[in-house]
Amino acid sequence: MRTFDAAVAGGGLIGSAIALELSRAGLQVALFDARDPGREASWASAGILSPAPENSAMIAMVPLGRASLELYPNFIALVEELSGLTTGYRDKGTLEVLFSRHAREELNTIIALHHGLGLSAEAISTHEARELEPAVSEEAEAAVLRPEEASVDNRLLVTALLEAARRSGVQIFSGSPVSSIQREGSTCRGLVLANSERVAARHTIVAAGCFSSQIEGMSEFAPVVPAKGQMIALRSEAAVLERVLWSERIYLVPRNDGRILAGATVERSGFDKTVTAGGILSNLEGAVELVPALKDARIEETWAGLRPDTPDHLPVIGPTDIDGLLVATGHFRSGVLLTPVTAKLIGEMVAGQTTQLDCERFSPLRFRGSAAGQRSARRR
Repeated sequence: MRTFDAAVAGGGLIGSAIALELSRAGLQVALFDARDPGREASWASAGILSPAPENSAMIAMVPLGRASLELYPNFIALVEELSGLTTGYRDKGTLEVLFSRHAREELNTIIALHHGLGLSAEAISTHEARELEPAVSEEAEAAVLRPEEASVDNRLLVTALLEAARRSGVQIFSGSPVSSIQREGSTCRGLVLANSERVAARHTIVAAGCFSSQIEGMSEFAPVVPAKGQMIALRSEAAVLERVLWSERIYLVPRNDGRILAGATVERSGFDKTVTAGGILSNLEGAVELVPALKDARIEETWAGLRPDTPDHLPVIGPTDIDGLLVATGHFRSGVLLTPVTAKLIGEMVAGQTTQLDCERFSPLRFRGSAAGQRSARRR
């Protein structure tokens, strides 16, 4: 039986960042993934780094998002230095564009909400918006500049992060699905792989995204379900963007290679990752409304990913009441943003330190015995 100080189930951004954090703290770490690490939700994302809440349910996550955004510059520098690879990090902000007849009232609400949450947001005229981003539609009624936000090429990031982890001593096992936790009474002793191999570890961290609840023994702590998102990559010589553009219908994310990503839908269709005509049409219509020149853009790629969602749409981060077992999943639409802070928090917890952020709201114990959690577990 192989033995490690820490065993991490899930090789996406969250799992690989945790593995790197623990390895740099001196632990012998193993990372297990059912397929090729980093090729699920981490590969499918758009890479937006914004702590702004998309709805009232996500307000509780804002302090976590702010803390993670502050960590990002140093996190990127570390990953790029350790891996020798680039990550496509762009700290040029976000421009939110409003089209509704009530845009002025919405604008005031957005600014007040952001300022109340300690987030930077500035109302600018549509003329100023088009000076920043000339491709923005002339039909825009109002605009908000969120200057402190950023984006990263998530595919480059997860590739660099895995390489950084590998070079830091993390042993990475691809094609090694985890079937269950290895539990003895009130203690977790490690993981059990699908081939029945047992892996011993003092610390076990489940960070397998929407697949976390499929690991036997985890559904009561991480009742995550998949939320499908369809994306499209466009290329257009007529539409050049510097920063992330956001509207009620769509977000557009420029990449350093000249592509523009448009997404993303939110669909409840189980583990199906089929790209559909309706999903692509929705993305294209929103993209062309926001940037009309994209009507002539070339479609370079379409894909779908599965975000890990929870009953309350908040992440699951922290220890369980089984000694040695921790959870880091359920990040929904904010997995890329929350990668650095999640790794930092899990590192502090494993070391037995008091966390610098209050994580009680995100405890895996909050679902224990809840009707919502039980329903989510039954839908696996």
